Amino acid sequence: MSENEISYKIRGSIFKVYNNLGPGLLESVYESALYYQLQKDNLKVHKQVEIPVKYDDTFLDITFKLDLLVEDKVIIELKSVEELKAIHYKQLTTYLKLTNKKLGLLVNFNCTNILDNITRVVNKI
Repeated sequence: MSENEISYKIRGSIFKVYNNLGPGLLESVYESALYYQLQKDNLKVHKQVEIPVKYDDTFLDITFKLDLLVEDKVIIELKSVEELKAIHYKQLTTYLKLTNKKLGLLVNFNCTNILDNITRVVNKI
């Protein structure tokens, strides 16, 4: 399955979660609900995936954590904030570069229209 096909299925799962729970909850609630829904929708998903940080040819004693990784190809970074900021996009871009993945989705559940709050971020590998 291509990144675009996976992304399409993920969007469907996001809509189900948003329509069921609505806005205004903590990010951790949406993460757990979306993790469950993605599995229910027959997608392979991992949550809180650790990414090692390499600096100067050495792995540091710290890791980043991806919210969700779907089919080992698409990263989902979840937010529940008043407004997405540039740093949120940069964070996902960095995760894509560190993992050498092509596509990420930045999702803000704290909104009145979920369709306008799912953003594709592409790693120009």
